[in-house]
Amino acid sequence: MARRVRYIPDGGSLVEVTVRTLQSQFLLRPSPSLNEVVGGVLGRAQAQVPIRVHAAVVMSSHFHLLVSVDNAKQLADFMGYVDTNLALEVNRLHRRRGTVWERRYQSIPVSEEEPAQVDRLRYLLAHGVKEGLVAHAREWPGIHSVREILASEPIRGLWFDRTKEFAARNRGESFGRLTYATEQALELSPLPCWAHLSPKAYRQRVADLVEAIESEAAAALAASGRVPLGVAGILRQSPETRPAHSKKSPGPLYHAATRAVRKAFREAYAIFLAAFREASERLRAGDRMACFPMGSFPPGLPFVAAEGVAPP
Repeated sequence: MARRVRYIPDGGSLVEVTVRTLQSQFLLRPSPSLNEVVGGVLGRAQAQVPIRVHAAVVMSSHFHLLVSVDNAKQLADFMGYVDTNLALEVNRLHRRRGTVWERRYQSIPVSEEEPAQVDRLRYLLAHGVKEGLVAHAREWPGIHSVREILASEPIRGLWFDRTKEFAARNRGESFGRLTYATEQALELSPLPCWAHLSPKAYRQRVADLVEAIESEAAAALAASGRVPLGVAGILRQSPETRPAHSKKSPGPLYHAATRAVRKAFREAYAIFLAAFREASERLRAGDRMACFPMGSFPPGLPFVAAEGVAPP
C-alpha cells in the first residue's frame, strides 16, 4: 500500500504517532538498559526539535507518542532523530544488524475536540492493561508516561555520545560506560484541551481515566478467566519473539469526534492532495517552477514552509 502524503493542518495539530518493529519482533522488550536509552533518545530529540509531548508508551513491538506539532517538517525532524538513534541503540543492545522498524512512522492528526483528544490519550494510557499483560498501567516495566504524568515529572534517560566514544577508542583511551553519557529529560505537557486546568486537576483527570481503564480490563479478564502475564513473564520474552497475531489494518486518516469535523478535514486534505499531485506531474514533466502546497514535501526537494514558495 502506498504511503499517504504527509499532511498537518494549517496552524499545527495534535498528532498520534506509531512506530512498529520489523515483523513485530519484541526488539523493544523492556529492560533497564533499553528503558535508559529510550528515555535518553526521546529527551535528546526534544532538545533538538522542541515539540510538545503529551504521552509516550513503549511496548515490546511498537511505540506510541501523542505530540503537538506546528507542521509536518517539525514532526519529520523529531521522528527522524528518534527512529535513527533508537534503531542504532536497539541494535547495539541486542548485538544485531539491519533494519529495526517495519516502515516509516505513522502519523494521524487529532481534532481540537475534547472527546477526540481524550480518546487518544486514553488509548495510549490503556497499553499494557488492555492486552492483559499487567493489571495496572503503572506496572508496565517499560516506558509508560502514566507514572510521570501522575507525578508531574519528565521521562528520564541517558544519552550516550557514541561519536565521542568512537574518537576516544581510536585514541586508545579507556573509558567507563557512563563517561560520555548525559542525563536527558522528556518534558510532558498537558493535553491541549485540558491545558487550562491546574496541574492538580489535570493529574486527577488522568487518574480517573486510568482507574476506568483498569476497571474495564479487570472485568474483561474476570469474564474470560484469564490472568495478566505479569512483569516477570514480560521480561522473560526474547527480543526475537514475534506475536502470533499482529495488527495490520491501516489507521484512520483523522481522529475526530464528530462527522462534521471529520468531513471538513477530508475536504481540506483532498484539496491539499490534488494540489500536490498536480505539482508532482508538472515537476516530472520538467517544470522546475511547479508550485507545491504549503506544508508539503516535494519529491527530492525541500519542505515547502510558506504559501506560494516553489522549489528552486
